[in-house]
Amino acid sequence: MTGRTGKTYLTLPLAALLFTGCALLKPKQQTVAKEEKEAAPADIEFIDGIAIARDGKTSKHEYKGRNTPVKNVPYAVGGIEEARPWQFKYAQLLDLPVENVVNEKLYSFIEEWWGTPYRLGGATKSGIDCSNFVNTLMGTVFQISLAGNSIQLYNQVQRLSKRKELQLGDLVFFAINRKKRISHVGIYLENDRFVHASSSAGVIISDLREPYWVRYYAGAGRIN
Repeated sequence: MTGRTGKTYLTLPLAALLFTGCALLKPKQQTVAKEEKEAAPADIEFIDGIAIARDGKTSKHEYKGRNTPVKNVPYAVGGIEEARPWQFKYAQLLDLPVENVVNEKLYSFIEEWWGTPYRLGGATKSGIDCSNFVNTLMGTVFQISLAGNSIQLYNQVQRLSKRKELQLGDLVFFAINRKKRISHVGIYLENDRFVHASSSAGVIISDLREPYWVRYYAGAGRIN
């Protein structure tokens, strides 16, 4: 899917036929991060509405990294006191121990694009759709060149038979339409979280266990 230029306007039915790469439905997005409204103690820092306690209390989950080489994957964290603010932020978003959130290149990319609005056919920070976001992230972070809309990407991957096989960098697909065709794609992170360009909230991290995504989940695949 590529960006469109010019001032030609399409009626909605025609546009829907031409662009099937991302879902046009706009559900009430349930984000992983919840905005804090209460006053925070002095030892808590807020980053984009996420309260980060300096004692770093997090739940434990097994970490399984992707084998694909990634440039600039940073240091190991020796302890919570050595972690950076972005690590606390994404540890809370992913519900992972902070010492497991070390892929600075990946999370710097996500942070840079966070909240970018959804735009069908868009490929810039002014607006981007789901497939172009996936293609851009995979190329920048994993050095994997991809092209095409969500249906075309679905036809390029090696299908995974079980969701428990998902690893960092795998693609997750959804069929958010009456015809049950692939219409949305995101990139799996860890612990059932995936990053994607949502039509309702822009670039965001969501949870595969949310009822909406459970309902429309259509499978996953790996780019080899």
